[in-house]
Amino acid sequence: MAIDTAAKFKNGLFLAVVEQCEGCERIVALEETKYCDTYTNPAAKWRLGICNFATHAKPEVEVATVRINPLKAAKRASKRK
Repeated sequence: MAIDTAAKFKNGLFLAVVEQCEGCERIVALEETKYCDTYTNPAAKWRLGICNFATHAKPEVEVATVRINPLKAAKRASKRK
C-alpha cells in the first residue's frame, strides 16, 4: 500500500529541512517547503555532525602516518620466520 507523497508530509510528522541539507538528493519540495524524504527531523541528524543520509556531503577521513622504527620492525620480522 503506497502512501501519497503529499499526505506523507502534510500530516505534520516531517519537519522542514535545515540549511546543511541544501544540495541533498533526498529533498522533496512541496508547496514552497522542502522536506527530507528519508528522515522526519533533519535538524537532529546534523546536531552531532554530518547526517548519515546526506548525499551531498562526505565525511573527511584523516590518514595518520605512523613512524616505524626500522630496527624493531626487522626484529619482529625475524621472529615470525
